[in-house]
Amino acid sequence: MSQNITSKATVMIERPARYGKQLVNHLKRKSGGEWDAETERGWVNLGEDRAEVVAAADRLELSVEGPADAVERLEGVVGRHLVGFARNLDIEVQWHRNDDAAGTRQATE
Repeated sequence: MSQNITSKATVMIERPARYGKQLVNHLKRKSGGEWDAETERGWVNLGEDRAEVVAAADRLELSVEGPADAVERLEGVVGRHLVGFARNLDIEVQWHRNDDAAGTRQATE
């Protein structure tokens, strides 16, 4: 059994709670999840893996956790959806993994 990897990204974005809620509400339709408007944080099941989203004053803190062979896919799912929702903004999602491997990057064009 492979060890789980955690990958995190800090995304500077206008109205982070709005985009966090939109991201969680969209992704939760397949496997479940929840957004808490009071704490401005949420989670989503991505199959057997998990993503967490936390809104701060000027940014979203994203985190995904899963087996090493699934982390790139998880980063892509969360990052691409956020970039799609914020396509009118200039944002970058740069992932950093806890095993020191390079994370992926998604950005608006």
